[in-house]
Amino acid sequence: MPIDNALASVAVTDLAVAERWYRELLGRDGSKPMPEVVEWKFPGGGGLQVYALAERAGHCSFTLAVRDIETEINKLDGMGVDTSQRTSAPQVKTVMIIDPDGNHIALAESQDPSLVK
Repeated sequence: MPIDNALASVAVTDLAVAERWYRELLGRDGSKPMPEVVEWKFPGGGGLQVYALAERAGHCSFTLAVRDIETEINKLDGMGVDTSQRTSAPQVKTVMIIDPDGNHIALAESQDPSLVK
């Protein structure tokens, strides 16, 4: 099965609240392909779908690849997001954060140019 791309998805309890939070996190509006879904597509491929499904909210996780993790950490700090869970290795720097529903998000900056598209 050849795969050309992938979408991450995250369940939330209140789509309007989540849409505002993710808009601030991602720095832009998403599109609404369906009433219960907000979607962001990324320049390097892939995307993120945030959808209303209360029984799954808080049990999702995904990774966002970023170019400058320190800039993103500063933005997150300004949003009041806990950025204390940081790791660093020769290949990647990460910070783990949690959205308002308790879903886990890793922001990762590659330190290896061969891993960056």
